[in-house]
Formats: sequence, C-alpha cells, structure tokens
Amino acid sequence: MTHRRGLPHPSDAGAIRESTEGAIVIVVVAGPAGSGKTTLGRALSQALGLPILDLDTITNPLLDGLTRGAAGAPRLLADAHWNDPALRAAVRPARYAALLAVLADQRDAGVGAVLVAPFTAELQGGTEWEALVEAAGVAPRVVWLHANPTTLAARRAERSADRDAHIVDPPADSAPAVPHLVVEAALSTTQQLATVKRALGLGRTLEATAPIFGQVFEAGLFDLDGTLIDSTPAVNRSWAQLAREYGLEVDLLAEGHGQPAAQVLAATFPPEEVAGALARIIEIEAAETADVIALPGASEALAALDDTAKAIVTSGTRLIAGNRIAAAGLTPPAAVVTFDDVTKGKPHPEPFLLGRTRLGMDHRNCVAFEDAPAGLAAARAAGCWTVGIAGTHEAHELDADLVIDGLFQLRLTPVEGGGFRLVPADLG
Repeated sequence: MTHRRGLPHPSDAGAIRESTEGAIVIVVVAGPAGSGKTTLGRALSQALGLPILDLDTITNPLLDGLTRGAAGAPRLLADAHWNDPALRAAVRPARYAALLAVLADQRDAGVGAVLVAPFTAELQGGTEWEALVEAAGVAPRVVWLHANPTTLAARRAERSADRDAHIVDPPADSAPAVPHLVVEAALSTTQQLATVKRALGLGRTLEATAPIFGQVFEAGLFDLDGTLIDSTPAVNRSWAQLAREYGLEVDLLAEGHGQPAAQVLAATFPPEEVAGALARIIEIEAAETADVIALPGASEALAALDDTAKAIVTSGTRLIAGNRIAAAGLTPPAAVVTFDDVTKGKPHPEPFLLGRTRLGMDHRNCVAFEDAPAGLAAARAAGCWTVGIAGTHEAHELDADLVIDGLFQLRLTPVEGGGFRLVPADLG
C-alpha cells in the first residue's frame, strides 16, 4: 500500500494493534540514519521487556575490524569503507543475513525482539520482506521514523560517524509499502514511546478500586490535542516555522502546551508584536493538518455518549480545532468550546465552566479528559473529576484522579437510569 509522507494509513494502527496474547511479538524500528532508531529501540526494549537486536551492534564491530585491520594484520577492506556504495551489493546482504540469523534464534527460542535497522529494501515488500517475516515467524509490527533532511543532517553531523559519509538516502518522500506506524523523529523519546504503546494497545495497569471508577457521570469534557487527536508533529512544525520567521531560536512550546497560543506568545514576544504573531500562528496551524490522526479509543469514547453529554474543550481557535477534527476523521459533538469562546484560557477554569454550562451540567458530576497540567488544573478548578493522559507529559507531571496512556484503556459504560461510568477496558 502507498502512504503519504508522515501519515499512517487508517488500517495501519489496527495492524500494529493486533492481539499479542500468546504470540511472539516482533517490533521493527526502521528509518534513515540519524532518525533516532536506536534510542527509540532501546526505550521500547525496556518498556516491552524484549531483547533489542540492532543491525549496527551486531555487524559494525566486525566490519570496522576488517576495515582497520588488527595490529600487524592486513586490512581486508583496504580500498574503501565497508559502507561505501561500491561495496554495498556484497556488504548489505551479509549484514542483514547476520541480523536475520540472530532473529531466527530468538524465534526458535520462543522469544520476541525489537529490531533496529534501516530496512529500506525490506519495507518495500517482496522477497526481502518475506525473508524478514520468515526469520521472525510472524509479521513484525513496523514503526517507521520520519525525519526531514535538515534534522537528519544535524544529527549526523553531531555524531560524526564514519559510516554516515557513505549513506545513500532513499527519496525524502518515500515511505514503507508494508503496514506501518509513522512516528516523527522530532518528537521526544517519551512522546514516541507513548505513540507506539498506544498503537500496540499497551498501557499501564489501572487500579479497578480507584475512587473515580465508583462515580456516575452526567457528562464528559474532552481536550482535543493529545487527548482525542495526535497533532504533535503538525504543531511542532507550525511553531518552528513561526520561530524561524521571527528569527527566534527558542522552543516556544517548551512550557506552553495546553495553554492558548496568545498566552504562550505573550510570555515571549514584546507586547506590540503579540497580535501579529498570534494571527500568523493561527494561519500556519490552520493550514498544517498533515499527520493529524485520531488517537486509539477517541472515536469510541465520543460515540459512547450522546451529544447532550459530551463536549470538546480546547485551547485552539475555532478554525484550527475544526480543521484538525476533520483531518482526524472524528465526528465533533454539538458543543465545542474554543479559545474564541472565552476571555481566559487554561489553566483558568473558564473553558470547562463554559463547557458544563452549554451542556446544562453546571451542578452535575462531570469528568474531564486532559493531557496537559494546565488543562487538568483548569478542569479541577471547574469542579470536574479528572483523567490525565500520559504521553505529551510524563505521568508524574499529571495531577489527576486517574492517569492512563490513552482513551483505549477505558470504556464509557451507560448506567441504568442515566449517566455513565468509567470502566477499565481489560475488565470489559
């Protein structure tokens, strides 16, 4: 199948999220040199409790030794570096044969693994992909790191590896032909790991005796970015573009996630420039919708509630929120509160108070779903129970009645007589 750059095919998350119970799990972390494959691979290895099989670790020491030669011994690859294109026809198959042989040992031992390699040919399907599947014993779950050329060049320059001088990159807009999950290299490892775990349907253990599970709620109030949808790559690109246009080298979003853009800009720009910068970032973000996808469990959570019992409460503008909801393929509820509707944004409670008012739930039991400390503070101040969604921030940064890894971990179950309860998904 064909994929647009950076955009997972709707069927890919399902392919990645297949049940793993009783089966060997093989996760492939692929992407160009410098995209951060090894860093993410190690994080996944630790999180999933699986060994990591890294192509570079398995083959590079031997190849480097053949190139340099031991003291008093001849250099067997004296004419060129082992990664030189002139040797690739012989060296590449040998490297991957070594990796697949180790993988086959894991398969025979009944053990899964996290594989780290570019896998450029393998992910285009054909005989190379078939050989990988045979060695694994199952079709691997593929995570493909996407990075723009600027990011790759900067990272390669920083690590100064000899092999990078001989890289032949695939076209910048190429993507795997096999089912895969796209993860942006520009995200933090924490964000990348959260994205993969959500796609795999893996999450933290929820304590079924937590007080929030004993509540009956009349309404659910949902943040948008990081809660219902993943727009992080698009947001990062938008704010990076704004910074470039204004000649800034600061991360404007470092402390501002979950807050209205106007508040973030007011903390950085001179007062006379805030209005212009705000108009520009709204324009950029409204147009930047590539890679915006619904998070696992989002559509199910919205569908579980009637329009009279749900609202989206976001710090984005009406235009940006509408464009992202549409890009993610979600059906919005009738009540959507945006920055255009309030005078004070999160962490002030006004957005959630307005959401409650529009639903007629000012004095009823409501639960808010949020991924940012500012949003959780706003929801608590509005009198809501709170569910924090880890990923954009570490779990320990989220002061909430319950912390989950994604809405896929919960079921919103109707209660006889009206309202709904939150039920851990693994308990039905």
